[in-house]
Amino acid sequence: MSSRSRLLKIVTVIVAVAAVAGAVYIMANGLGLSEKFDFGAGAYYYADIPGYENIVRDDTYKTGVPVWVHIVLFLCWGWLMYRLWVHIDGKK
Repeated sequence: MSSRSRLLKIVTVIVAVAAVAGAVYIMANGLGLSEKFDFGAGAYYYADIPGYENIVRDDTYKTGVPVWVHIVLFLCWGWLMYRLWVHIDGKK
C-alpha cells in the first residue's frame, strides 16, 4: 500500500468520524430546531413548516428557459457523473 493511499484512507476515516460526530452533536443539542414547530423527527425537514406551500410556488421562479431544458440538463449531469464514477471505478 502506497503512502498516498494510506493517507487518503486516514483522511477519509477522519472526515467520516467528524461528520458522524457533528450530526450527533447537532441532534443532541437540538440545533436548528424551532420550539414552536415540534414535529419530532420530521422537524429537520423544511417541508414540515406550516404554510410552506405558500412560500414556494410555481410563479416564484421566473425564467425564459422551458422546464424541459432544465430536466434535460439535469439528466445530462446525472449521466456525466455516472460516467465519471464508472471511469474512476474502472481504474481501481
